[in-house]
Amino acid sequence: MILAEFEVWHSRPVAPTRRVALGASSLPMEGRPGHGALLLAGVVANHVAVLEDDERTALLVLMDDLAGGRRVAQPRMRHRFQTDRVGLTRASHQLVASGGHLAFRFHPEASPVPQVLAAAYRAGRMVPELRRSVFTLLRSAVAWRGGPATDLLLWLTGAESGGGMAATVADPWSWALDVLGMEATEPSRREVQKRFRRLLRQAHPDGGADSDGAAHRISELAEARRILLSGPAGLSG
Repeated sequence: MILAEFEVWHSRPVAPTRRVALGASSLPMEGRPGHGALLLAGVVANHVAVLEDDERTALLVLMDDLAGGRRVAQPRMRHRFQTDRVGLTRASHQLVASGGHLAFRFHPEASPVPQVLAAAYRAGRMVPELRRSVFTLLRSAVAWRGGPATDLLLWLTGAESGGGMAATVADPWSWALDVLGMEATEPSRREVQKRFRRLLRQAHPDGGADSDGAAHRISELAEARRILLSGPAGLSG
């Protein structure tokens, strides 16, 4: 049974210009996370591993712009987002129920950058109440380092206790408090900002931190700060 489906249109690798457009989609958002949100995050996680570090950074910046409802200048990541599909090729991704279990069906050999861009642009079109939680899940997907598809589903749903940022899906407020080491359950904005700045200095390679894990740690700190500054009410939806 197909639970969610997402269609991406993009230019062929040999085309002189790089373009991406959205196709038809069925992305149910009921539940936490919904099947549609899981599929978008799965598309990102499945293709992000081959991106260079600067491309990952550019993707996170784009996600922040889209999550905030800001205008996005084109092109981004050397691809122009458009509505016209003429001359583009199609890739389709699905989340299915098979044998009582969830499973992803990703389009084989799809160009990675257009897939992650399309997932981000699609999430950016959601109403603000949904957009916030979906982008939390997409940021978690960017942190995925590869592995079996079953492990990816555990990571995204927060069922894997060692799943890094996946806990943001199950209980984002507690996860954010833990990442920033906050003792108060409802810290003030000043307390959050002060703790974030201190931990950010410690996490940065210039401050002596290991450069290999710096990007992931900084990403966690930034997401934890965003969650706490949004307030508990901002987590509904």
